[in-house]
Amino acid sequence: MLILSIDTSTRGCSVAVHADGQLAASYDLLTDRSSSSMLTTLMKNAVEHAGYALTDLDAVAVAKGPGSYTGLRVSVSTAKGLCYALDKTLIAIETLAAMTAQITAYYPQGYLFCPMIDARRMEVFAAVYDTYLETVQPTRAVILDENSFADLLQESPVVFFGDGAAKSRPLLGTHPNAHFPNQLIEPSARTVGMLASKAYAAGRFEDLASFEPYYLKDFMGTTPRKKVV
Repeated sequence: MLILSIDTSTRGCSVAVHADGQLAASYDLLTDRSSSSMLTTLMKNAVEHAGYALTDLDAVAVAKGPGSYTGLRVSVSTAKGLCYALDKTLIAIETLAAMTAQITAYYPQGYLFCPMIDARRMEVFAAVYDTYLETVQPTRAVILDENSFADLLQESPVVFFGDGAAKSRPLLGTHPNAHFPNQLIEPSARTVGMLASKAYAAGRFEDLASFEPYYLKDFMGTTPRKKVV
């Protein structure tokens, strides 16, 4: 089972190769807008450095979002194009779940995990998972205030992380059950591939023709449309 995984949900670009569920190669670039210029190069290099060719792949996995509209569009179109060209299956993994998979082992059971991706102003894309990556609260757009996640914080310790967590720390950081890792947790293809290996074994594949990124919100441009008279 050989899976190539891609994550360009936020800034930068992340690629990984897993063979039989074990990490064989990975590359991470954290430079803004690197996904459009470097993704195909990193994909090719990762597969070759793992000792394989693209034709050896069994599946391509992609972080489906939420996240950057442009980043998601680049990674999903690239993954679909590769699957079409090589006749491979497509696997999609939620970005927030893959982020959570990076840190659950570092906290005791009973903790909840709230990955956050920065959106606009005081808004974040967030979800809540338990230690086993079971969904406690589904992915949604949250406008942060002092009462955000108050019900969960009354019941359990909650770890807030991701590039959106900095917005929540001034509002929630004084609560004894609110925890914030010192290190920024970025989306990574390494955990996308780990979860994709399980999805492949379970036969959870996407329909190539109909699959679209999970944008969560409609794209909003910065330039208003001109009125046509």
